[in-house]
Amino acid sequence: MAASTAIDPALVARFKAALDRLNPEGAKIGLAVSGGPDSMAMLLLAQAAIPGGFEVATVDHGLRPEAKDECALVVAACAELGVPCEMLSVEVGEGNLQAKAREARYRALAQWAKRRDLAAVATAHHVDDQAETLLMRLNRGSGVAGLAGVRASQWHDDLQFTIVRPLLDLSRAELAAVVAQAGQVVAGDPSNADPHFDRVRMRQALADCDWLDRSALAQSASNLAEAYEALQEYARLLWPQMVAQTEDGFVLRPGSSREMNRRLLAKAMQEMGGRPRGGDVARLLARLEQGEGGNVAGILAKVQGGRWVLTPEPPRRTG
Repeated sequence: MAASTAIDPALVARFKAALDRLNPEGAKIGLAVSGGPDSMAMLLLAQAAIPGGFEVATVDHGLRPEAKDECALVVAACAELGVPCEMLSVEVGEGNLQAKAREARYRALAQWAKRRDLAAVATAHHVDDQAETLLMRLNRGSGVAGLAGVRASQWHDDLQFTIVRPLLDLSRAELAAVVAQAGQVVAGDPSNADPHFDRVRMRQALADCDWLDRSALAQSASNLAEAYEALQEYARLLWPQMVAQTEDGFVLRPGSSREMNRRLLAKAMQEMGGRPRGGDVARLLARLEQGEGGNVAGILAKVQGGRWVLTPEPPRRTG
């Protein structure tokens, strides 16, 4: 592998500027590197921009026999650069394969970051990923939260760690140029060409749409993220005015804004330990608006005197 000085200095400067915004204190961070071209480009850019300011983790999900070789590729590249690197092995639960793999990966990265005292973990999401995500979620009828796409910085409260995405201003083609200029060998994941996955189908469709501006799509996602944060802040202000805690749960006094009612309903359910999906909350909201009730995520909701009363779902009888 050639020295990182072969990388276009303009790309290094853009990457460094993004890191400075996301990590203004300059604390040591972690990089999640899979061995693919995007994350290997991030490794090379980090070595050029912040040498000594990061460590690397590579995750073996145990789903493909090639995974260990891909992790070994990352370990070897880091050894050549003099970068600390750790391989993390995880077990992926049953269900949606990609979602479960992401959950397992994030859990392992969070534990690693805490153990290594790292301020955040960077992933290699780029502008093309952001454009694909926006279009996929538009196609699913997502609300503002989904259309906001992936965030440049995201705190995961359940795992107690921060993910940053310093490549959101760079394209897939620019990252490919980085590894090509450095002569870096990268791994290929066959799932990236499997049309069974929504993202692969969207990527293939976008390849034939040269009239679509991916950077503009990504900017729209960023604008929607700001709108989402504003709505969240407004909901926080309304919470003490519209929601009261009871011995068993919460009572919500619905207002004129359907969106705020939905957000406050979801928050009350989360405060009670429920983890409802967005679609489940929307369906429950519609029932409550019609004067009906329902059970969602272990929580019973009903209408009493124009207010929405939330209590834990009673245990089901057995035998």
